[in-house]
Amino acid sequence: MLPKLSTFSTTTLALLLGIAFSLPAAAKITCCEVNGKRSCGDPAPAQCLDKARKVFDKGGVARDVERPLTQEELAAREAEKVRAVEEKKKAEEMARRDRALKDSYTTEKDIDKARDRAIAEIEKNAEQAKNRLDAAEKKKLKLDQEKEFYTKKPAPANLQSQIRDNEAEIAAQQKALQQKDADIEAVKVRFEADKKRYRELTGTK
Repeated sequence: MLPKLSTFSTTTLALLLGIAFSLPAAAKITCCEVNGKRSCGDPAPAQCLDKARKVFDKGGVARDVERPLTQEELAAREAEKVRAVEEKKKAEEMARRDRALKDSYTTEKDIDKARDRAIAEIEKNAEQAKNRLDAAEKKKLKLDQEKEFYTKKPAPANLQSQIRDNEAEIAAQQKALQQKDADIEAVKVRFEADKKRYRELTGTK
């Protein structure tokens, strides 16, 4: 014997389907649970507007509509979307870096050689900065001697301009030399991280 259907299952559903087939093409019936009871109507009953509901189109086809979200819930959903996008970008960037790592190096020694080349380039630039600093300091001595002639009156504009440019050049080259050690340390850290990741990707120790 078939199980007995509830009063709602037989009577209400039949009524809804009957109404749906008799409605115009654009008509819809909206139903929701209110205090444990089903409330339906077209247009949607006011008590259904802030609840999860089921909408029956013509032909009895039903679709579920979720409860309207609060401002806090909407903000949380948007934040989750942003987080998901960022996570996807990070994953794609990691995949790109991994491909580049495997394509660029055959062994760990190749990574060490690349590190040494990068450090050598920094040291070469530092040597150039040192030479420019030496030249600027020699020029400063000359400019200081010229400036001594104008202890009782302003130095010519051209000389003042040269002094300012010389001071700026000395400061720039000193800063470049001070940055050298930090740059070399950053290179070592970066290539060490590449070696670690390379071992993970290739299964080497």
